[in-house]
Amino acid sequence: MESFHTSPTEVADIFALFANQYKREHKLPLQHSKAMFAIENCRTSVLGGHIDDCDSCSHKRISYNSCRNRHCPKCQGLNRIKWIDKLSSSLLPVRYFHIVFTIPSELNRLVLVNQKCLYDILFKAAAESLLMLAKDQKYLDAHTGLVAVLHTWGQNLMEHPHLHTIVPAGGWNETTQYWKASRKTFFIPVKVISAVFKGKFLSLLKQAYFNKQLKFEGEISSLQLKNNFKLLLDLLYGKQWVVYAKKPFQNATHIINYLGRYTHRVAISNQRIEGIDGDSIAFKWKDYKDHSKQKTMKLHAMEFIRRFLLHVLPKGFCKIRYYGIFASRNRKTVLTLCRKALGYRISKSKFTGLSWQESLQLISGINVHVCPVCKKGKMTTIAILKGYRGPPFFIK
Repeated sequence: MESFHTSPTEVADIFALFANQYKREHKLPLQHSKAMFAIENCRTSVLGGHIDDCDSCSHKRISYNSCRNRHCPKCQGLNRIKWIDKLSSSLLPVRYFHIVFTIPSELNRLVLVNQKCLYDILFKAAAESLLMLAKDQKYLDAHTGLVAVLHTWGQNLMEHPHLHTIVPAGGWNETTQYWKASRKTFFIPVKVISAVFKGKFLSLLKQAYFNKQLKFEGEISSLQLKNNFKLLLDLLYGKQWVVYAKKPFQNATHIINYLGRYTHRVAISNQRIEGIDGDSIAFKWKDYKDHSKQKTMKLHAMEFIRRFLLHVLPKGFCKIRYYGIFASRNRKTVLTLCRKALGYRISKSKFTGLSWQESLQLISGINVHVCPVCKKGKMTTIAILKGYRGPPFFIK
């Protein structure tokens, strides 16, 4: 019988128990150390906080700061809701398609060593493929756009880089100066997208190789040799690349709420962790190869942490990007023309100008300034709790 703890287990608990051992056994990049430190100490006294006091019943409340690290399972809820609201106020009132771009698993090791470069290539190849084909007279003959979101993991926490994109069912025709709606099904055959995407990706990959933008370390060090790299390219050209088009959504609200589940998701949520048993971690996962059955996977703590850290993105890397009519340079020109043609007026995000406390209050409907005990008094901050401000890798 398994002896997993019945109390809720979080990624922070796993780091608290095993992070020191992992750091002793592995040389970590700064971004990984920072992420581990932030997640382990999120909403604890280590990061500081404040004390509020009720002016009526003298009830005191201690609130510790969130780490706000984008890889923390506890810090993405508010950001996700604000992103959904902001995008809802700017997208067009048309149907949308959900297109997923996946690269072959043979590239996983190369991607891991060259995250920023290869993820940039993935974004560029996918966006250019859709925009170029949409302009083709055979398909749409219009200037369309897309929102792209990077995911790097599968349900088992292993590498699985792929892009989720949303594409409107139509585009702006410059000749007629009007919005041109597409057919009900996606206006570009998936096999065509796949072939163009493969060609663009591999062309950009070759360019990066010859410009010496790629690093070759560990088990991929042999790819430094031109002949070995050519063999990899030949293998990739010979494979069929996967581009998946899901059924269209009827309006922007549906697709945004659906995509919102992907935008601010981290490699694994705390809800999926079942418990810690000695030096093993158990978590729930969907086995898509077995009819999406939900199963339990058990990993050694060191392997669990290794897999989690595979998905810590490079510093400053933008995982949500906008192209075509949704690109920032086109929002006041082409996108405005599209809105006028569709009779749609832009609305302001309800979170504009609000602090994070006010935003939280708007979402929850709870006034954080009212005493939760007497319901009459006003909660006022009487003390600031200073947290640790040094570099995380000095923390034991």
